[in-house]
Amino acid sequence: MGDSLPVVAFASDPAFLVLHALRLKGFAEDEVVAGVTGLATDDVGRHLKDLGAQELVVRREGRVSGWSLAPAGRQRHLEDVASELDASGARDVVKSAYERFLEINQDMLVVCTSWQLRDVDGAQAINDHSDAGYDASVVDGLMGIHDRVRPITVDLRDVLERFTGYGPRLRTALEKVVAGEHEWFTKPVIDSYHTVWFELHEDLLCTLAIERSTEGHS
Repeated sequence: MGDSLPVVAFASDPAFLVLHALRLKGFAEDEVVAGVTGLATDDVGRHLKDLGAQELVVRREGRVSGWSLAPAGRQRHLEDVASELDASGARDVVKSAYERFLEINQDMLVVCTSWQLRDVDGAQAINDHSDAGYDASVVDGLMGIHDRVRPITVDLRDVLERFTGYGPRLRTALEKVVAGEHEWFTKPVIDSYHTVWFELHEDLLCTLAIERSTEGHS
């Protein structure tokens, strides 16, 4: 008696998840969409074909192949993401998470810059990672950032199921960095810490219908 009910996160429609993944990635193959959504690759392929038949997504073949949102798909995504936020009752939690994320974001950018550049004789130079002590201090900074963002990813996961992957993806990237795999800090073409961080930022923006160019303005 009196015990609170367990939190049940709102589960997104799979077709929406596919649209949402393409909104975040911009251009992607089935396997990448599957990695973002948590859906099986075969299921992603079926949804992409259905969405293509509705002219919501388009496929480009060639040296670089993949799927992207068609103009109609962008509009559908705008409508669906707003409808989901209302249906889930998660708006206040997502807004709070976004505001807390912004408080950390500038510190994250400073840490990333420190990883890529360092002061040498009073001038900035590319960090060649030859100074293990310097790198360890920057990794310590990243670990501090991770400790601060973890509660945010948990709160988001608890209200919208589609946010579930961010915590584990950030943790995996951090573990690789700590293990000495330098590229997992900021490299853009893999699920590096910065890549996942940027994607989470973009997810919060588009969920709340905030334009990145106007961020921080009242």
